[in-house]
Amino acid sequence: MKLNLNNTSLKMSAGLPKQFPTDAIPQIAFSGRSNVGKSSLINSLLNRKSLARVSQSPGKTITINFYDVDRKLFLVDLPGYGYAKRTFTDKQKWSALTDGYFTQNKNIDLLRLVVQLVDSRVGPTADDRAMLQYLRQANLPHIVVATKTDKLNATETDAFINKIQSDPDVADAGCIILYSAMSGDGRDELWEEILLAAGLN
Repeated sequence: MKLNLNNTSLKMSAGLPKQFPTDAIPQIAFSGRSNVGKSSLINSLLNRKSLARVSQSPGKTITINFYDVDRKLFLVDLPGYGYAKRTFTDKQKWSALTDGYFTQNKNIDLLRLVVQLVDSRVGPTADDRAMLQYLRQANLPHIVVATKTDKLNATETDAFINKIQSDPDVADAGCIILYSAMSGDGRDELWEEILLAAGLN
């Protein structure tokens, strides 16, 4: 790998589009509902235990976190969506901030890939589908990563794969990766997709 993962830090937690960093390096964005395991996946990717903090109050924090990886790549953690207990005002803030990332990001041309996370135990939710449809309509390159696959047995895994591969909302995804932050399954495959998209392979 051409990246030194030990040289990784949180560059910025942005609550407003004007706070987005302007560094001219590729961006890989991670999208998914609250509790999908996004923080655990990012920590797993970076071989860290707590760089991406797992919130004690799911859906409470509404910021976009930019992780600087070896000054060559940003991993962009978009705020989790679909948390039932979030207030209407908070939902509006989430929508505005996430929309701002895609529409007011001065470096949107550096967004190389959106990694859309789906809980393998649940499958795509209505909110996941809305995001996938947006990515398709906006012609944004994206892949689907199914999280928490260690929670499934072999029969459940096969059923999930068969179902998601035929899902029309997933049809435009570049690929589908099964991922377990616990075991590391899928980590190498995901890094391969990230490095390829960022031109760092």
